[in-house]
Amino acid sequence: MTFTQKLREVQLQQNSLLCIGLDVDLEKIPEHLKLSTNPILEFNRQIIEATHDLVCAYKLNLAFYEAMGERGLTTLRETLRLIPKSVLTIGDGKRGDIGNTAERYAKSLFDDYDFDSVTVNPYMGFDSVEPFLKNPEKGIFLLALTSNPGSKDFQRLKINGKPLYEKVVRTAKKWNTNKNIGLVVGATHPRELKAIRKIVSEMPLLIPGIGKQGGDLKSAVRDGCDKNGQLAIINASRSIIYASSGKDFAEAARREAKRMVEEMGTYRNSI
Repeated sequence: MTFTQKLREVQLQQNSLLCIGLDVDLEKIPEHLKLSTNPILEFNRQIIEATHDLVCAYKLNLAFYEAMGERGLTTLRETLRLIPKSVLTIGDGKRGDIGNTAERYAKSLFDDYDFDSVTVNPYMGFDSVEPFLKNPEKGIFLLALTSNPGSKDFQRLKINGKPLYEKVVRTAKKWNTNKNIGLVVGATHPRELKAIRKIVSEMPLLIPGIGKQGGDLKSAVRDGCDKNGQLAIINASRSIIYASSGKDFAEAARREAKRMVEEMGTYRNSI
């Protein structure tokens, strides 16, 4: 089964497009958890227990764990063990380097940590991407048009009259022989999201930028999904995991996640 097929099955079974980003900052978690042996792991455990039936994926930004050194990497492994196999995992490290280095990154993330998918920066070309493509069951999301303000600095530069991000999109489509490539497209670019979906009608799109970054959920669903109302993975992090700073943080996260899933459902029904 290819990664794209697996994503379709998970989204069908979970009836959800929602991905929760477990990008946890020790300074932002509830005060009572800071007395725990491992505060971030306890925070993640309660968030996962409260929301796992509402999501199709969890995305872990590796920087938040690597910044804590050895303890952070242990927390990353233990968090991954808490995520049910019925839900996909995304290792958000935006890796991208020459071939032999990329092979080590792919081995680490896929074989050692056992992520279902990862984010990859395609700037260095095919040899930096190829090692991540070898196993059709493992997915990669190439950065195409990201949600940050600085995306305009390079991603919109014109090449033969077309923006660079479109070149990435069309090239990724050609590389997708194993049906395991997706694209990162920010919800903060709704017009471009719609155009990209037309180019890649059967490729997954990882869509950050909802919530604190100001992306519109309605357009993310309607323009990001395929004709079956699938293959859009809509990520929300801070707006869910920090929905409350009190002892009810997990319950508040569940309420916000459920609200988003229900809202997405109304938009999916009109596709």
